Amino acid sequence: MNVAAPLIIAATGIPALLIAVWSGRPGTAHARGVGLRWALIALCMFLGATGLYLAGDSRTITYAVVIALVVAVNALGISLVLLLRRGGDGAPRQ
Repeated sequence: MNVAAPLIIAATGIPALLIAVWSGRPGTAHARGVGLRWALIALCMFLGATGLYLAGDSRTITYAVVIALVVAVNALGISLVLLLRRGGDGAPRQ
């Protein structure tokens, strides 16, 4: 069973988890929102790595896991960008 790809994906989730802890430190609602999105990105990476590991040699399941991982991480990334554009007071930037 190939474990290199799941290990690499899980390892890339660790910095996202560290960023989540670091960005949520101020305690404001905006900081908690940023930290939550980074933590969800890390969770998606860990779940994707687990799914790839459990998929084994099945290409169909591997493709499904990779597509789900790409969609989830990109959706959370867009959500993070929109939150950052909104600013700390909740009003949209001009």
